[in-house]
Amino acid sequence: MSRFARLDRLPPYVFAKVNEIKMRERRAGRDIIDLGMGNPDLSTPPHIVEKLVEAARKPHNHRYSASMGITKLRMAIADWYLRRFSVNIDPDTEAIVTIGVKEGMSHLVLVTIRPGDVVFTPNPTYPIHPYSAIIAGGDVRGIPMSPESDFFDNLMQATKQTWPKPKVLILSFPHNPTTEVVNRAFFDKIVDYAREHGIMVIHDFAYADLVFDGYQAPSFLQARGAKDVGVEFFSVSKSYSMPGWRVGFCVGNPEIIAALRRIKSYLDYGIFQPIQIAAIIALNGPQDCVAEIRDTYRERRDTLINGLERIGWSVPAPKATMFVWARIPEQYRHMGSVEFSKFLINKAQVAVSPGLGFGEYGDDYVRFALIENHMRINQAIRGIRKIM
Repeated sequence: MSRFARLDRLPPYVFAKVNEIKMRERRAGRDIIDLGMGNPDLSTPPHIVEKLVEAARKPHNHRYSASMGITKLRMAIADWYLRRFSVNIDPDTEAIVTIGVKEGMSHLVLVTIRPGDVVFTPNPTYPIHPYSAIIAGGDVRGIPMSPESDFFDNLMQATKQTWPKPKVLILSFPHNPTTEVVNRAFFDKIVDYAREHGIMVIHDFAYADLVFDGYQAPSFLQARGAKDVGVEFFSVSKSYSMPGWRVGFCVGNPEIIAALRRIKSYLDYGIFQPIQIAAIIALNGPQDCVAEIRDTYRERRDTLINGLERIGWSVPAPKATMFVWARIPEQYRHMGSVEFSKFLINKAQVAVSPGLGFGEYGDDYVRFALIENHMRINQAIRGIRKIM
């Protein structure tokens, strides 16, 4: 009998193989440019940090907080939704603070499904989306997502072919890793689909603000009737460059929010209160910092895309996220994404994320994370030129 039963369903972490080689090369003294893990390198805006320091000096903020988040922070996220998307959120019944999106989504799926329940996710996609369901004992079905096919058509086809019928659909647009984007009409169709089939929708809106070239990402909650069928997660990690602070939110359907609140009341005491107070300042304070962060990623995107184009690797410029999803050059595609990623480290001294780590339909691709400055990205281009 296995001592760690829930780990039995988790495959070896694909990214670990590439990270192991990267660290070995660095220990040997080689300068590996890391464009793999999507860990933002930009500093948190100073006014947010200063508020954290101020709040941390007050002893009453050192006590246990509330697992659902302090009232003023939930009010701040409600105000943010009203300003940005004209969506009304009741901060008491339709909003909850989570310890980042990964924690919130994992616990929501855990409380939502029973072993054997079917969960739909895109494939490829961010790993916690399918693995939250796998850890909870669910049966995950991946819906192919690629430039060559229509995701909604694939979703409808999968629904017809699946029994028992799916219980949950997990989405994320703008999408990691493929950078695919949608319009509001897409979410209208998703709501109609979910209502017709009795499916709960969970939407991860982590890249709401990292949008380029005039594109504006719609909120799932803007769709008519969205609150009837699902919830949306948002995070300050990318918009305000606060990844290590671990502040996320779940908003939407009050029954689903109540379920997440109940399980969290057993599992945690909430986020350190000074961090929550600083997050209020992020949401309610000046937003020019968000524009600066967005512009930085856009400039890095352009540097990488133009550089790859110069050396013969043509990749579409994404309209959103902090990533570039690049199909492996044809002469190396037979290698698959893991071996090609190892090859890039050894021959070009550049680390990327293998597409296989996001699902089997991603194996023809690698993901570049825009987490290095212009000089380092250009250095990466010079390294990659060696293999082109």
